[in-house]
Amino acid sequence: MAKTLIRSLEQSDVVSLKFRQASSQLLTDFLINFNKRNKDNLNSLSKYSGSFKRKRLIEYILLITRELRLDPLAGYHAIELLQRFMIEHLTDLLTTPTPPGATAEQPRSYEDAIFDKLKDKFPLIVFSCVQLASKLSLYSRMIDNNAAVRFLHSVGHSVSKQAVLESELMVLKGLEFKLNVPNPLTFVEMLLEVLGHNEPSIPVDRLYHLCQHVLQFISLQRTAIFDALLMTTTRCVTPSRELREKFVTVTEDCMLLGVGVIAVATFILHFRKWKQVVGELTHITGISRRCISDFAHVTLVHIVGTSFPQL
Repeated sequence: MAKTLIRSLEQSDVVSLKFRQASSQLLTDFLINFNKRNKDNLNSLSKYSGSFKRKRLIEYILLITRELRLDPLAGYHAIELLQRFMIEHLTDLLTTPTPPGATAEQPRSYEDAIFDKLKDKFPLIVFSCVQLASKLSLYSRMIDNNAAVRFLHSVGHSVSKQAVLESELMVLKGLEFKLNVPNPLTFVEMLLEVLGHNEPSIPVDRLYHLCQHVLQFISLQRTAIFDALLMTTTRCVTPSRELREKFVTVTEDCMLLGVGVIAVATFILHFRKWKQVVGELTHITGISRRCISDFAHVTLVHIVGTSFPQL
């Protein structure tokens, strides 16, 4: 994105973003590219998408990101890398033919043995995704193997540099070296850049700070918020499994999440601008006012812990 990176001389990890630095043509190109990437992602989703975005796992990754003083982008990128890798890795493991006699020799199933083995490696796999994400971020330091070993030792995982390297390579190969995946915070930044260009009176710099908190809240309360959104949009109190599987295209839609985050932040920070911002977001993305309002309403209900009139 076209944003200025400002590093404090005293604190090299402190990053400030400055919006309204991009030309109209550059913003148009970014918007087209992000829209295409989002649609391509939605068209190739697995029915298991979202399985590795549980609250405790997301919290764990975001805490690692904060502890290592990485840019928040790295954390959200790591979450996406982890989900893609684990779905592919488990699919490969579980579709591999069972070794002859394996089931008869073991009291538990072959699948249980796979999960037990994977459970021991999982913390390192998670960290490998954070490490890879740090190497892709332009705004935070890169976590090398020495730093990785020190950090993992500090949280009780005794691993060698070789193990860290092998885990990183395993994740890379599992992802087929395709690391440029949609990241919800990147979408928020891009949409704020376009929003600030189209309507200079909107305080996008202040909104960005609040948007990060809103995105974190939605990510941690993901299951509850999207369950409520599913019931709101389908008018069904007990959605079927089939309906939930179809709804994965909504839960994984980075563009919808991006506009929803901005709408919620605007409602909280600058209510008088809310209708104007929602109108601009609809114009920019093609997502209807109703969809944006429903997403914002459901999220705000979970933030304040009580119901209020529909937006």
